[in-house]
Amino acid sequence: MHTLSQLRSGELSGIRHLTLSENLTSFPLDILSLADSLEILDLSNNQLTSLPKEIIKLHNLKIFFASNNHFETVPEALGQCINLEMVGFKSNKINHVPENSLPPKLRWLILTDNQISALPDSLGERPRLQKLALAGNRLTHLPQTLAQSKNLELVRISANQLVECPEQLLSLPKLAWFAFSGNPFSQSDADIRSVPEMPSSSFTLQKVLGQGASGVISKAHWNQPQALFPDDIAVKVFKGEVTSDGYPKDELQACLKVGQHANLVTSLAQVNENGYLALIMSLIPAHYNNLGLPPCFQSCTRDTFPPDFTLSIEKIEKIVTQMEAVFTHLHANQVCHGDLYAHNALFDDEANLIVGDFGAATMYHMLNQKQQAQIKQIEHRALHHFIDDLLSICTEEDKLSTKFMLLKQQITH
Repeated sequence: MHTLSQLRSGELSGIRHLTLSENLTSFPLDILSLADSLEILDLSNNQLTSLPKEIIKLHNLKIFFASNNHFETVPEALGQCINLEMVGFKSNKINHVPENSLPPKLRWLILTDNQISALPDSLGERPRLQKLALAGNRLTHLPQTLAQSKNLELVRISANQLVECPEQLLSLPKLAWFAFSGNPFSQSDADIRSVPEMPSSSFTLQKVLGQGASGVISKAHWNQPQALFPDDIAVKVFKGEVTSDGYPKDELQACLKVGQHANLVTSLAQVNENGYLALIMSLIPAHYNNLGLPPCFQSCTRDTFPPDFTLSIEKIEKIVTQMEAVFTHLHANQVCHGDLYAHNALFDDEANLIVGDFGAATMYHMLNQKQQAQIKQIEHRALHHFIDDLLSICTEEDKLSTKFMLLKQQITH
């Protein structure tokens, strides 16, 4: 985090990444003094409503964030920023996206949690577009031009008003991660109660274990001994009404529809009280660790890994076999995970795998047979990327092995 006083004093001269959050109501023109160096500009958590046309002077700008402001329109000046690749306006008041507001090199667009009912045709005319986050808006349709988005890999359209399945997305050659719950076309009457309901007073939350877009997972203990459940539990308490992946209630229903599997986090019970929605799960043993790290700005849609982290081909093969079993189980239950990544999986020293995070999961039993097959094919690409990412961290001595070659062949055909 930086300050205006630092900027105005010249202390930030030559900086590449600037973050300012000081309840700004107007764009500080002092930022233009960084034109020769600035690549990432984060003006989130302010009170901005507009940007000056002079922002185009930031000729090296690649990433612009303005989450949690008061924009009602995506500023047209951004469309003239020739090197801008990533634009984020999460949780504003945007209801209008002008045709010429999208920069020509756009790769990643975040418009989650706004008031947008329509998008311009120009969205499908940005050939480098890879990642599109539109959950929590008022969209009734998507531009037909998105059928041209041959590089689009990840799409979030949950929690909108789409009345028809967007066919223009289903045939895209690279789409691999797709979340679409909470729309009229994906409406489900299912009220799955595969696990019992418990009151929130039955447990006490302890240490926070992790958190994502949809909720916070904590270790917990029962307040009274439970005959039916293990002593060690974790509880995911869901956040507000809409997240970057959709509605929490849809995540919960998809998770329950999937049911039990040896390589999935075990659901034990649910809490469904006014203002308190939670999932009680078996506690994952402490010796399990994250298999991967989330994508970075540069990788955009692909997982990253810690430096020097490697796996033997035997462990990779075992992990892949388990993930393939998870994939088969998911789609046998007509559920698309939507976020099939190494960073959403845990593993131990014996390469035992546990997959979690159903934030982007979508039930798809309401779609026609052709659409269902396309959804499965989309997630199959994610499975192939998962395998490819693991092969990228294979130990050097194993990269000439037969097992390595067979796995590589599996994802290139």
